[in-house]
Amino acid sequence: MEKTAFSPADILLPYDCGLTKWAVVACDQYTSQPEYWERVDQYVGDAPSTLRLILPESKLESDGVDQEIQKIHATMEQYLQEERLRPVEDAMLFVERKLANGKTRLGLLGKLDLEEYDYSKGSGTPIRATEGTVLSRIPPRMKVREGAPIELPHIMVLIDDPDKKIIEPLTKDVNRKQMSKVYSVTLMENGGRITGSLLSKFQAQKVQEALAQLGDPQRFEEFYHAPGKPVLTYAMGDGNHSLATAKACWEKLKPTLSPEERETHPARYALVELVNLHDDSLEFEPIHRVVFGVEPKKLLEAFLAAYPGAHYGEGEGHQITYVLAGERGTVTVPNPTAQLAVGTLQNFLDQYLEANGGKVDYIHGEDVVEQLASQPDSIGFLLPAMGKDQLFPTVIFDGALPRKTFSMGEAHDKRFYLEARKIK
Repeated sequence: MEKTAFSPADILLPYDCGLTKWAVVACDQYTSQPEYWERVDQYVGDAPSTLRLILPESKLESDGVDQEIQKIHATMEQYLQEERLRPVEDAMLFVERKLANGKTRLGLLGKLDLEEYDYSKGSGTPIRATEGTVLSRIPPRMKVREGAPIELPHIMVLIDDPDKKIIEPLTKDVNRKQMSKVYSVTLMENGGRITGSLLSKFQAQKVQEALAQLGDPQRFEEFYHAPGKPVLTYAMGDGNHSLATAKACWEKLKPTLSPEERETHPARYALVELVNLHDDSLEFEPIHRVVFGVEPKKLLEAFLAAYPGAHYGEGEGHQITYVLAGERGTVTVPNPTAQLAVGTLQNFLDQYLEANGGKVDYIHGEDVVEQLASQPDSIGFLLPAMGKDQLFPTVIFDGALPRKTFSMGEAHDKRFYLEARKIK
């Protein structure tokens, strides 16, 4: 069989516990809303829960974080000893997540080979970051992972399968009959419902063969009109810094292992959920910008001066709407070098703010932008939504997207911790 970076894993599943209290949302959500995590803490109480196995990001910088991490590692060991987590070996799971809005997101759970991934700028590996990785965010996370006997994934990785040939056919009755259901649970806090089913060995092999075809260099070159470009098969959706942390831990461990050990060591892999970019439930929402502490008119003039031929009003090229107190208009940048309007804007803002001072904030709603931009010394920029079909070509030709390019769903729709895998 042709090699692909995604494969079945020895997956640990919870045993003999209430799954609604067991599963909690990704640790990087609700960072500005500590009351969310307090509410979850009260609801879970003394019940076995992944809440006791993760560190919400809002606590990463807090006092006593080291003791908190020790407690997490001890609880992991305890759950393993109590056989609270039981292995399903060489498994690939089909995951169906019914979201609060009624749509269903389909995914495959397995492991990714970290040898096929590099988060550094300009990398050409088959697994790649879609947004810039903030290196300072990795060391605090490494503390959690390095002493941990197990990992719990909230990583979602995207494949570009517009014909829906790989994941979607698993919903057909003929394919469902070959699978066995391993869990089904209603998730807390508006998280919807999730069902996991174990693929047959034959089905898992078929998935890997299809993924290998997706990564075939000739197909890649023709599909993306990208001669000479390195193949991209797996693009980060959610959990970029978690995968980067797994990679950093693996690179640190690797020199201590023999060549044979490196081939099979569990820390070489990370458990992830694979989702098709073209899944009907996935919606990309734009993230707008508001700049504070600047003279709006001066900034607009500098924006026009930064790009040859840029002008007020609509036209051919990247159109960016600006909003300030009592005024709204458009700037057009013709013949842009970036694939996306957000790239054109962000490249300018980075340079301008470094030279002139000011602060940028990233905002989801258009109404919030208008409200904030009406304050003195402020200007808002409204960006068009990025088409899903633009993601892979942009990463292939431009590299990682500018930070905060798009948002993929609401906080309560993010991955919940449910499954685990040994990394020691």
